[in-house]
Amino acid sequence: MIQRHLKARIEKRLFKGKVIILYGARRVGKTTLSKQIIENLEDARYLNCELLQNKTALSTTNSELLKDFLGNYRIVVLDEAQHIDQIGLILKILADTFPEMQIIATGSSSFDLGQKISEPLTGRARRFVLYPLSFNEIADDNNLLDTHAGLDNLLRFGFYPEVFGKPEEESIEELNEIASNYLYKDILQFERLKRPDLLFNLLKALALQIGGEVSFQELSRLLGTSVHTIKRYIELLEQSFVIFRLGSLSGNLRNEISKGQKIYFNDLGIRNAIIQNFSPLSARNDVGALWENFCISERFKFNSNQGRPVNAYFWRSYFSKEVDYIEDKDGQITAFEFKYSPNKQAQLPPIFKQVYPGAIFKVVNNTNYISELFI
Repeated sequence: MIQRHLKARIEKRLFKGKVIILYGARRVGKTTLSKQIIENLEDARYLNCELLQNKTALSTTNSELLKDFLGNYRIVVLDEAQHIDQIGLILKILADTFPEMQIIATGSSSFDLGQKISEPLTGRARRFVLYPLSFNEIADDNNLLDTHAGLDNLLRFGFYPEVFGKPEEESIEELNEIASNYLYKDILQFERLKRPDLLFNLLKALALQIGGEVSFQELSRLLGTSVHTIKRYIELLEQSFVIFRLGSLSGNLRNEISKGQKIYFNDLGIRNAIIQNFSPLSARNDVGALWENFCISERFKFNSNQGRPVNAYFWRSYFSKEVDYIEDKDGQITAFEFKYSPNKQAQLPPIFKQVYPGAIFKVVNNTNYISELFI
């Protein structure tokens, strides 16, 4: 079983008087990780909060009833905790009344669990996000050479734990199942969307333009709905970890685009399932977009798993000069250009160098990505 890098970070935060909140999309391995964390601990209990009996028993603010149900365990996992009514208030009661008990609450929808717990758990929680498997986690479990040899398949089928390492036919079957029946479950269930077809059509449109700037007005015209609805659906998709947004870097100069956004997928296998294209890279015309999404999402995972906070952007001027990805870490700017083939060259635009003279510049291709992305 592949060891998740987040496990060590969470274990360091146990029994420090804080509720541990573990977010992530469905099927990325939150249940597996939480069970691994408690498997070698004494007095540990796992509860699936989707089960009616657990949901009912925990939907109370009576501390004595909560204690009677949970017992004298030192650590309790509340899996899919967003299903519990008043979960934020209940977690606050548990943290304040039974500080000796470590609670780990997982949730597959940050928009739901987050809204319920943000105010009640102010100062009482530590939050983590679990993404699909990372390149580094796979390399640690196998070896670097074998993982690199499978790079093309990772760009086609992605990093979901139940997909990785499976035969091609099984991978496609599993991805179609996740994309059709699991990925949007929380959005459809908790938001009661009136037009689920619009959600799927929006995802297809976004999947076909990864790497390009998103125009809400253009999507509105394409899908025949309001800009407000487009923005709301994109927000929900981001909050349920299907996609993520990258804003534009601006030093407030007149020739910089200051309000642009790009949208990427947290997993390329899901993206390819949405557009139903699992073709080999040699037969595709979107390899550049796949590579850009891969590099940025892997960099996001690396920073998140390392607990390394950065500000992330892209950059474009009104004169169509672009930089794919930028990180600002404690004032140090690092600019990345992503070119799948090592034969393709790239240079930092002169105007960017003038505005950000101390910037580090990296060109990331399929031969140097390990050293350039994971340091």
